[in-house]
Amino acid sequence: QVQLVESGGGLVQTGGSLRLSCAGSGTIFTFNSMGWYRQAPGQQRELVAEITRGESTNYADSTKGRFTISGDFAKNTVYLQMNSLKPEDTAIYYCTVLYRLVTYWGRGTQVTVSS
Repeated sequence: QVQLVESGGGLVQTGGSLRLSCAGSGTIFTFNSMGWYRQAPGQQRELVAEITRGESTNYADSTKGRFTISGDFAKNTVYLQMNSLKPEDTAIYYCTVLYRLVTYWGRGTQVTVSS
């Protein structure tokens, strides 16, 4: 059973930076793709960024130029470097992976950006 554990969330001031990490376990094979979603209170979960095993990346318009996703597929680990954070980035951030046609989710890590 694939398990994902996120870390690196916290409280930061506007303009600050955070780096999220997500480590996957439960398989010796590499994931097909890895990514991050977020969900703010009262809002739907939305894509933040994703990366494929071929290292193609996709970002939400709201995060382009500020966030950078990277992955170590040999270790089934994905990172999200978040710079120039804004209060509207406040949300629970979820790690997600696609593995053998199944999408798996982490439990989430809280990111709070104070103004």
